[in-house]
Amino acid sequence: MAQEVAMTELDKKVIRALQGDFPLVSDPYQVLADQVGISKEDFLACVKKMEESNVIRKMGAVLRHREVGFRANVLVAWAVPTEQLDEIAEKMAASPSVSHCYDRNTAPDWPYNLYTMVHGHSREECERIVEELGQECGVTEHTMLYSKKEWKKTSMKYFCE
Repeated sequence: MAQEVAMTELDKKVIRALQGDFPLVSDPYQVLADQVGISKEDFLACVKKMEESNVIRKMGAVLRHREVGFRANVLVAWAVPTEQLDEIAEKMAASPSVSHCYDRNTAPDWPYNLYTMVHGHSREECERIVEELGQECGVTEHTMLYSKKEWKKTSMKYFCE
């Protein structure tokens, strides 16, 4: 059973600051700390405390791929030998064209256990990248699932009274 953690008002302010747009400056945590009204050291100590207690489990960026020039993307489901899964996932995740890479369980009629989101400037470029990734990693069995619609990318917002 998960242990309940008491949230302070400071914790909530820090979470509110973290869930907005990340400042694109040389010292983004200073900007966030200033928003909260505390020192950068105190801000980072609060984040570390919440990470250690699993209040914060993950922080990451959302790539709005169309805004940075990519016009095509494809989710590729790969059938990877289980004993090579970590090694191949690491190689694929290292590709600058891959924004997501994760494993999932297979099913009797679905042999795919590794998924990558590949971005390119065209559908043809995506197909070339997928072909190169497969050759580099020695994986031939895959299926490509193209996006048909761009969905609004939003995250959960917490403590927004």
